[in-house]
Amino acid sequence: MKKRFLMLSVLLTLAAFGFCAWLYPGMPTSIPTHWNAAGMADGFSPRMAIFIYSAGMLATIAAWVTLPFLSPSRFTTDAFAPTWWQGGVMLVAFIGYLQCLHAWSAYSGGVDMGRAMLAGLALLFAFTGNVMGKVRRNFWFGVRTPWALANARVWYATHRMAARSMVAGAALALLLLLLRAPTGWAIGVLVASVLLPAAWSLLYYKRLERRGALES
Repeated sequence: MKKRFLMLSVLLTLAAFGFCAWLYPGMPTSIPTHWNAAGMADGFSPRMAIFIYSAGMLATIAAWVTLPFLSPSRFTTDAFAPTWWQGGVMLVAFIGYLQCLHAWSAYSGGVDMGRAMLAGLALLFAFTGNVMGKVRRNFWFGVRTPWALANARVWYATHRMAARSMVAGAALALLLLLLRAPTGWAIGVLVASVLLPAAWSLLYYKRLERRGALES
């Protein structure tokens, strides 16, 4: 799985880099790099900034390979290794999507960056939620509240909740974006889809604590 992660991630990085390099000559010398709440560009940088994403993708790949070696023995990623590597590919793909989207917007204009970026984030939430139930206790990936990390049952219950809430939240956010609802609504839904399982981890931990049913 590690080799497959490296292969796919490097291919995604090269593909996004190549797409941007192809568009680069047609980009203006100064491109938007920040947008306000209304979706209007209010920050600009030299067009070379489009390749910062490539550095971010490479840094993500390096971090994803390194972090398992830094894990304490009881919180390793070995127990869910396929999901760990899958999560890394999803994150690299998301950064690549942002890079290509940004490059196309700078090249062609007329792209609603706020909605397009949120749509990509919603898809990331959907794919991540789809694997949440397979994630085991670790310090790098998942809903890592103190209560979930402290107890295996709480972690399991929290991530079952996260799987449902993140997929449902992503679907609702995408629907809101398609219906042209204010982007703040979609943001609120996505934030709530993560806060809900985080809050549940505390409530479930306290319930087990009252019953004397906690174990490590």
